[in-house]
Amino acid sequence: MDNQGDIDSGSVQPAVIPRPEHTISRASISSSALKVLYRLKEAGFQSFLVGGGVRDLLLGREPKDFDVATNATPDEIRHLFRNCRLIGRRFRLAHVRFGREIIEVATFRARHDSQSADDRDSAHSEQGRILRDNVYGGIEDDAWRRDFTVNALYYDIKDFSVIDYVSGLEDLKGGILRLIGDPEQRYREDPVRMLRAVRFAAKLGFRIHPDSEAAIHELDYLLEDIPTARLFEEVMKLFLGGCAVTTFELLRHYDLFRRLFPMTEEALSHEEQGFPITFVLRALENTDKRLAEDKPVTPAFLYAALLWEPVRLRTQVLLDQGMTALEASQLAGNQITSEQVQATSLPKRFSFPMREIWMLQSRLERRRGKAPYRMLEHPRFRAAYDFLLLRSETGEAPKELADWWTEFQTLNAGERDKMVESAPSRKKRRRRPRKRKPAANVND
Repeated sequence: MDNQGDIDSGSVQPAVIPRPEHTISRASISSSALKVLYRLKEAGFQSFLVGGGVRDLLLGREPKDFDVATNATPDEIRHLFRNCRLIGRRFRLAHVRFGREIIEVATFRARHDSQSADDRDSAHSEQGRILRDNVYGGIEDDAWRRDFTVNALYYDIKDFSVIDYVSGLEDLKGGILRLIGDPEQRYREDPVRMLRAVRFAAKLGFRIHPDSEAAIHELDYLLEDIPTARLFEEVMKLFLGGCAVTTFELLRHYDLFRRLFPMTEEALSHEEQGFPITFVLRALENTDKRLAEDKPVTPAFLYAALLWEPVRLRTQVLLDQGMTALEASQLAGNQITSEQVQATSLPKRFSFPMREIWMLQSRLERRRGKAPYRMLEHPRFRAAYDFLLLRSETGEAPKELADWWTEFQTLNAGERDKMVESAPSRKKRRRRPRKRKPAANVND
């Protein structure tokens, strides 16, 4: 297995596990995926369920989605399905839509090491990263082109067998996450595979094979060349998959977190008495808990938590320079957001509410007059309040303040009035005079 990248895939005889010897049942497969599989088969094409769906079914898990592999070309797939849309330039894929469910159908990929540099269907960067990958082949080549052995298992709709070219079943039983082929080459082809390794290890509870692990420490810098929009999508998969805490710890272990959140990593390196890492971990624990309870978690809240410590530190610097609390918090939020999007993009539909969550933290300190009533009507109040609770749980905000807002929401109008009348006044921070530049010497 360690030298499998040097083996001629065409000479490898796959392991074929007949239906009675594995646990995959069509009853566990999406009806939409079955429709795609059968229509391709009836049209005379090879048709397989592949990837994470097969892996999860064999592990007794419920797959998040189902992917199909076939020898039909994208245009042939589109001809078969009216509800099909072709996407992607780097990887040409077919999306077959059934209501809100999308079945992704990919044509078997071939090796293209020998392709010329000017081939319109295949291209690499100077560092070895795949820029275009639309060279098609057979199932054997496709298996060897996939990333990890446990993701290269095929369920054949023709006879319901499982086909394994790369000893994926053996690794699945052993709880091992292993790259197919030479790890350095595979990471250079697509550096995001390093993040996928962490995500799958956290999700499955697997250990990364030592050879696949060693290359991560040497090649993490390659992530700098990945488009920030793609890294944002990876962040969503990493932290909104239900195992954010484990993912975070593995990302830091492999020194990958700083590639995604450099300012947060810098702040974490200067922690004092368990803070701020306590806040980040508490926020991620809360994220996992909400997902387990089938409650929504927005990217805005996730990013607000991950970037809060850089914002807090920057705000303090600006306050020390003489800015008001409002000026400092606004400018700090804008600056941190602008710097973060250099690492991972953050769409405005998320960055705006994220900054509002930060801004409202200071407004939650105002408990006299009409401010508390206006605060309750703010569309981001609930998110800001939840954020305050996280801060209070880690000792970064007064517990008394969080308790006050918790009680205030439950009372009637008269009881709220009494709470507001007896609430402590907010201590105003004196604005430091800004240093004036010395007057120019007229004799100069």
